Amino acid sequence: MSGHNGRVPLEACAVVPTYDNPLTIERTVEALRAHLPVVVVDDASHPPAREVIAALGRAGRARVVRLPANLGKGGAVLAGLRAARRLGFTHALQVDADGQHDLADVPRFLAAARARPDALVLGAPVFDASAPRARLAGRKLTVAFVHLETGGRAIADPMCGFRVYPLGATLRLLSPGRRMDFDIEVAVRLVWRGTPVVNLPTRVRYLPREEGGVSHFRALADNVRISWMHTRLCTGAFLRLLRLGVAR
Repeated sequence: MSGHNGRVPLEACAVVPTYDNPLTIERTVEALRAHLPVVVVDDASHPPAREVIAALGRAGRARVVRLPANLGKGGAVLAGLRAARRLGFTHALQVDADGQHDLADVPRFLAAARARPDALVLGAPVFDASAPRARLAGRKLTVAFVHLETGGRAIADPMCGFRVYPLGATLRLLSPGRRMDFDIEVAVRLVWRGTPVVNLPTRVRYLPREEGGVSHFRALADNVRISWMHTRLCTGAFLRLLRLGVAR
């Protein structure tokens, strides 16, 4: 999508990482296709979801990148961002495949990216009663850590999977997390690199299982991984402060 009326040109696609979302991936892709091209990254889904995704590719409704082994959400997103860059896009709108996001907000996210093409556009989730309380509590803790790590409140919520990445800045980052820690770490490291952030409120709804609501968040393993990530980031933030102090 190119800019108009003097705006900076923006070439954007959607990147949808997915692992076993057979009931929601097709309608997610259809909602996105009304606005921009779609890259679906199949993170080694099992046959029911794999067939749905393959059919989307055969019909030309999405470009499909199939990973031979499960890399986790972060690995899948990175594969999608790299594919988007190879295809000539400057920006990628990341959307989760589980139907949680209000895709009527896609034009708002793209408009924000056009207005600030150098920025990371982050969804700031507005939850309804479907949100699990335990997940909300963990989210508040992560937000508090991120404010500590970034030395401010530039990031309203680092975990929302509805966002627009400037591909050049994002793909220059070193060693962000590769699983559920990816969304958090990449946002913090972009702020450290001086990338501005635009936070956009957006509604989030947790679907029941019969509608395709599936969580791949593993309470023990992913919480341990996120805790270790915060340890790394807090250490990095402390070292950054030391360097700034020495420079003065």
